[in-house]
Amino acid sequence: MTGGLGMDVIVNFIAAYIDAAWLDYVLIIGGLGLLFVGGESLIRGAVSLALNLRLSRLVIGLTVVGMGTSAPELMVSVQSALKGSPDLAVGNVVGSNIANILLIMGVGALLSPMAANGLGLKRDALIMFAVTVGLLWLGLQGSITRDHGWIMLALLAAYLVGVYIWEKVITGKDTAPAETSTERAGSPLVALVWVALGLLMLVSGADALVRGAENVARGFGISEAVIGLTLVAVGTSLPELTVTIIAAFRRQGEVSLGNLIGSNIFNILGILGVTACITPLRIAPQMAQIDMPVALGVAALVLLIILLAQKVGRLSGLLFLGLYAAYMTWLFVGPQSLT
Repeated sequence: MTGGLGMDVIVNFIAAYIDAAWLDYVLIIGGLGLLFVGGESLIRGAVSLALNLRLSRLVIGLTVVGMGTSAPELMVSVQSALKGSPDLAVGNVVGSNIANILLIMGVGALLSPMAANGLGLKRDALIMFAVTVGLLWLGLQGSITRDHGWIMLALLAAYLVGVYIWEKVITGKDTAPAETSTERAGSPLVALVWVALGLLMLVSGADALVRGAENVARGFGISEAVIGLTLVAVGTSLPELTVTIIAAFRRQGEVSLGNLIGSNIFNILGILGVTACITPLRIAPQMAQIDMPVALGVAALVLLIILLAQKVGRLSGLLFLGLYAAYMTWLFVGPQSLT
């Protein structure tokens, strides 16, 4: 509650200096900025803490970095659900998963083709497809209950443990403590400050973005689900976009693919799981009948490309971007765009 009260004070302060017509857009842009900077701060501090605790690079990658890039989606979905906007909460996750593949993976593939011949990548693509099937099943039931949320979190924990065992025992990858890394651990106190600042910015940014998005949706008569599937989803996917572009320029396409697929798994099992544990989520028929099947189709397309072509090339990137443009157009011109 104190976070909401603090945001009220900030909103009133901003409103005193700008035209009321622009206030919601300032909240949206400011919220996106805080989410991006806050996510970076959280990851920096958490990685530094993990290095101080002598955790392995593998564990850091699986937990800190992978989940850290999904922190904006988590904060926005939780805030939306608590404010009584389940369409925005669910739309944010479904839209982020679609954007991660069609938009962000499409951009990355255009910049530099992505190799996809690792067994671990094929494993995760199959898991992403399976959990998306599960999400569609829940959507068709009409809700995600607290019991569903706990099951999803248990599945996420099992996935992380399974990946760790796979990497350490089956493939024999290095899981030695990360102090041998070129990254320096830094001061634990400074790391804690980075984490605290990151969390503060994420909470504030999510609150601002949700407020602004809700008001814009109401003002234009656009449904909250469409706002969640588009503006909010793309905005909260900025960390994944950053990682993908950096990986593309470094010719580390497989790293980018792993990050995007892992993020989609965490979005479904982790973000919706946590959000549902806090407050059950109602799934709108439109979301279950149209948008979730689109997310499943996208997951199936990526799985087929990885299994058959074993790379995501520029042609696939163009296909992804074309499909995303078509999906965005349909969202805004179709009858589902209206409240």
